[in-house]
Amino acid sequence: MRPRHGAATAQRLEWQLPSRAQDKMKRYEKFAGEIAELIRSGVLAPGQKVPSVRHASRTYGVSASTVFQAYYLLEDRGLIVARARSGYFVREHVRRALAEPEIARQEAQTTEVDVSELVFSVLSSIKDPDTVPFGSAFAAPELFPLPRLARSMAHAVRAMDPRAVVADMTPGSHALRRQIALRYMVGGMPLSVDELVVSNGALEALNLCLQVVTGPGDLVAIEAPAFYAALQVLERLKLKAVEIPVHPREGIDLEVLAERMQRLPIKACWFMSNFQNPLGASMSDDKKRALAALLARHQVPLIEDDVYAELYFAQQAPKPVKAFDSEGLVMHCGSFSKSLAPGYRVGWVAGGRFREPIERLKLMTSLSASVPAQAAIADYLQHGGYDRHLRKLRHALESQQHAMLAAVARHFPEQTRVTRPSGGYFLWLELPENVDALRLFQLALAQGISLAPGPIFSATRRFRHCLRLNYGHPWTARSEQAMATLGRIIRSL
Repeated sequence: MRPRHGAATAQRLEWQLPSRAQDKMKRYEKFAGEIAELIRSGVLAPGQKVPSVRHASRTYGVSASTVFQAYYLLEDRGLIVARARSGYFVREHVRRALAEPEIARQEAQTTEVDVSELVFSVLSSIKDPDTVPFGSAFAAPELFPLPRLARSMAHAVRAMDPRAVVADMTPGSHALRRQIALRYMVGGMPLSVDELVVSNGALEALNLCLQVVTGPGDLVAIEAPAFYAALQVLERLKLKAVEIPVHPREGIDLEVLAERMQRLPIKACWFMSNFQNPLGASMSDDKKRALAALLARHQVPLIEDDVYAELYFAQQAPKPVKAFDSEGLVMHCGSFSKSLAPGYRVGWVAGGRFREPIERLKLMTSLSASVPAQAAIADYLQHGGYDRHLRKLRHALESQQHAMLAAVARHFPEQTRVTRPSGGYFLWLELPENVDALRLFQLALAQGISLAPGPIFSATRRFRHCLRLNYGHPWTARSEQAMATLGRIIRSL
């Protein structure tokens, strides 16, 4: 991010912070978050007793009522369980240790991308609403405040100024961009409203960014495995992929990236630094800082796909690579589709030094994102309790992740490896090498279960014994039965 925007913007916007944007957590929610962090970090292990109500009240300086409310919340989230006359214990979700996947390095090569037919064949087969949606790219619609958003839209459209609509058509609603800028500022990243361009979902923003900095035949560094939509964009634009391995917990392999950038004329990078799809990996702040420095050294732009940034399980939101960019090389793309409004198709990009050509290209292509949808989201961000909704959503996703991990441990073969992301709603599984994920996909679909097979996440059709599962839907007896069925199919292959 360019410093010249930062301080001045913070001063201009600070007084405008709506009170509800600072929606403070109640004391019991903060205390529950502290206990949850101890569980995630392993300080409190599965089966271990958590501090008694009396001990916690005395140690943490909170009332017994606050402790009880916190423990009830942790029970609802599936993190602890009460035992009669014994107290509260960390829930033993996973009865056996689940090893982490191993992502092997491969020799440097540039690849013509040709995955669309495979992707379309997978996606078209999981549209049936009666199919268990483990292969979906979306969380359950019932997790989002759609009725409240509808009221925001009705209110905002009635109050809409036609002149402002025309003036802000291409960069997007000033009210919405101001709300987005406020969230950047609250997260410690002050930037100018003028750096933001609103798009038709994050995918349009990502497309615009890539087209601004590349031309047909150029090399683009992408992740391996990578989100299949990124591969399809490269295929459409006739770009060549340079695959960079992703560690299932730590993200992009910077050593490999540095070596490839030294030897190959890479024109751009497209990475997800937080809760990467499909692995769920997140880079540490140190790695993000090192990546920003590497990009600056080679003057290579980064298209940062950060659509899952709000879906973190820890106490603090993760920073993007954009936070460590001092030269405007990072184009940070976000969206409300994953966190608030699926179907509204409202995303944005903080374009850094590329902001002006991004806006011009948008003017020449789609002209404008949906004006009513922008108005609805701007109104909701100001008045609707976005942070309260996000806490509820994060708690639901974390609980559903625990349930799916436990089901993997119960039903899948011993050799199965699986990620354990700290946010988002995907698990990546590495199955025994004899399992063909595409064959598994067909057999599971015949049983009414969808999944996303590994080869659709690679320009070179790698990861044939891997798959991605979605835990973004409420866990039910049907979900458990589907996992048991998957386990039986896998064992039969």
